Amino acid sequence: MKQAMIFAAGLGTRLKPLTDTMPKALVPVGGQPLLWHVVMKLKTAGFERIVVNVHHFAQQIIDYLSSNGNFGLDIRISDETGQLLETGGGIRKALPLFDCDEPILVHNVDILSNVDLGAFYDNPYPRHADAVLLVSPRVTKRYLLFDRSDCLVGWINRDTGQMKSPFQWLINSELTIDNDLSVCHSPLASHRSPFSAYAFSGIHVMMPELFPLMETWPERFPIIDFYLHHCDEADIRCTVKTDLRLLDVGKLDTLEQANDFILNSQLYATEDYHS
Repeated sequence: MKQAMIFAAGLGTRLKPLTDTMPKALVPVGGQPLLWHVVMKLKTAGFERIVVNVHHFAQQIIDYLSSNGNFGLDIRISDETGQLLETGGGIRKALPLFDCDEPILVHNVDILSNVDLGAFYDNPYPRHADAVLLVSPRVTKRYLLFDRSDCLVGWINRDTGQMKSPFQWLINSELTIDNDLSVCHSPLASHRSPFSAYAFSGIHVMMPELFPLMETWPERFPIIDFYLHHCDEADIRCTVKTDLRLLDVGKLDTLEQANDFILNSQLYATEDYHS
């Protein structure tokens, strides 16, 4: 059984004033709420169980799903109305609602893309890892760093130079990211292993082997911090989608872009991945 989690608990502050009266998940794009687009994409890809976390105007999301018969799927609600738990805490709270012997695909509600979610979930490559992050060579400020085996080793903010990694030799490397996304080492760095810098899509698959590691974490934590903390002991890898078309519908000025994206894109078509 394919199962997924949709992060829909955010406050949507960048979409004000729309989110003064509705949750971000129900903001309409192309004539349908953002949540509808993600649910339909998952349903088309063969997912049967979906957990949706809720916080801001939670009852509106619950009523919307109920009034649509959960779109013929096993949709369950993870209630975070008492406190937002961030991405990692949200996943951990939702675990009892899943079959914890099967992988979980995680997807942000405000992401539109051309990713074939079924192909990404079923790709045998992720089965050899504890988690697989869908990434692309996209220009941004923050990058995940992967070694030559596509294993996660760190994170870097291109603008500030801030780094996160459990590997001290990487922290000491004083890396920079060029305009062509090449990773450059300080001339004085003693360790010069080749790395790739990729932008995270907000879409990833977690294997059951990782779930016990969450037990020692605080109630609220970001999932990327969790991955970065454990990447020296867990097999956390990337799958690169070189032709990724992705739109983060996080601001008012992206809503018009989102309408065009939906009207002019084949959101279910491409499978150009490499590992």
